[in-house]
Amino acid sequence: MSTDLAEFIRGIPKAELHIHIEGSLEPELIFAMAERNGVKLAYPSVEALRAAYAFTSLQSFLDIYYAGASVLITEQDFHDMAWAYFERAHADHVIHAELFFDPQTHTERGIDIGVVIRGLKRACDAAQEIFGIRARLILCFLRHLSEDDAIATLEAAKPYLDDLIGVGLDSSEVGHPPEKFARVFAMARELGLHVVAHAGEEGPPEYVWSALDVLQVERIDHGVRSIQDERLMQRLIASGMALTVCPLSNLKLCVFKTLAEHNLKHMLERGVRVTINSDDPAYFGGYINQNYLETAAALGLDRDQVIVLARNSLEAAFTTTSERRADLDTLAAYCTKA
Repeated sequence: MSTDLAEFIRGIPKAELHIHIEGSLEPELIFAMAERNGVKLAYPSVEALRAAYAFTSLQSFLDIYYAGASVLITEQDFHDMAWAYFERAHADHVIHAELFFDPQTHTERGIDIGVVIRGLKRACDAAQEIFGIRARLILCFLRHLSEDDAIATLEAAKPYLDDLIGVGLDSSEVGHPPEKFARVFAMARELGLHVVAHAGEEGPPEYVWSALDVLQVERIDHGVRSIQDERLMQRLIASGMALTVCPLSNLKLCVFKTLAEHNLKHMLERGVRVTINSDDPAYFGGYINQNYLETAAALGLDRDQVIVLARNSLEAAFTTTSERRADLDTLAAYCTKA
């Protein structure tokens, strides 16, 4: 990849639509919070914790992910975690971010959901004021838990609905199909929330169909296995359904053996509305620009394809018509000058 294209990628205005904020918790911050809150960790040092990031599957990652989240106790912890992400997002020229968060990971430990949401929202407000990043929150349900637990979580979040833009579905995919959460997603839609779901990462294309037809999602998170079903591909193309793809995550979790084998470019060339995102960047080796840069290099993406990816992210964001128009104007101005 040329130096010019790399610089173009670094500066292009973009939205991040698939970022688990707990997955942005770097080992250094984990240890700092552990000391602040008197939490004993299973790892003796930052280096030992980082060395444990050799994942063979989604579950092997989740085991460490939940352990890392145990240091989050206070509203300030959630603020500090999100603020550290926003500093990196600003450096990567993210102009709109939709943060996934997992309240059940924290409420199971006795942390009030209000502590979680207030801390994150305070960081979102500061990101808007200081960096000009428009930031919004998507509450995710943990799919390895019951739907009743998800419904209780949604009920607990009702006092904070004004602080949320939508709900999502994450955690262990295999064995937990989207239809398991049909009722809670219907409830969320009735509350006026946007709905998204992880599907087709480790799970089969049938999970994508179920997310579309049963949960009636507005975006598919991951969705890379959709390519195994031609009829599904045609539906995604015809509907303009966005996929929030996370290439370095897919590589780290062994969804693809090498980045050069990733199907993002093929889907992009077919006309699927794919986007690039970082997923859990502290664990998977890179924030959003690193995902763009390594994917472009491995797949031989050109400038026009990078522009399409950035435009897809801005168009698929849960923004108002005027916000979307302004974001696309910002992108167009950058592409004209750069």
